[in-house]
Amino acid sequence: MAESVLPFPERAGFDEETARAELYGVLAALLTAPPGDELLAALRVAVTEALARGAWLEAPWQALVAQARTLSPQQVRDEYDALFGGVGRPEVYLYASHYLSGFLNDKPLAALRDDLAALGLRRAEGVAETEDHLAVLCEVMRYLIAGDDAEVCNLARQHAFFARHLHPWVPALCDALQAHPAARFYSALAELLRTFVQVEAQAFEMA
Repeated sequence: MAESVLPFPERAGFDEETARAELYGVLAALLTAPPGDELLAALRVAVTEALARGAWLEAPWQALVAQARTLSPQQVRDEYDALFGGVGRPEVYLYASHYLSGFLNDKPLAALRDDLAALGLRRAEGVAETEDHLAVLCEVMRYLIAGDDAEVCNLARQHAFFARHLHPWVPALCDALQAHPAARFYSALAELLRTFVQVEAQAFEMA
């Protein structure tokens, strides 16, 4: 049976931090590689109604789930390859340096590596993607929310990492995805990502 995926707490008393961490994990999984059948199956049966009517993430999450239910797994995988794969330059970049400086492997990546080292994190052996790939950044946020090391995994570290390495450029990526004619599933994902980043930014400011 496919595991559940949560964009928001699905019942009263559910840990919101767990839901945040899981959503970062879902985003990472959908952006790392073409999604597998199990993840797409989980999306198709996901809860789509928030506890509070009109919650910010409800409409974009419903749109993403609708795309997962409409498109076949192969169509979603083909869309991923058309947008992010191929030989040479992809249609849409998923790297922070591209949006922050206009070049890959540039100064923003060096700054990110310094910050990851300060957190005790580094790229695993055999991983092809550079650390500024959005999927990697989402995994870091997931760790900072759900990890056990309180000196590293705390709200202040989350805020600092988010403010420096995600918030400044993710909206531009969302614009690029939603403007691309081949994007259906990933256009819906872009709207969820855009809204989630807005929610995170406001929550950090309020905190």
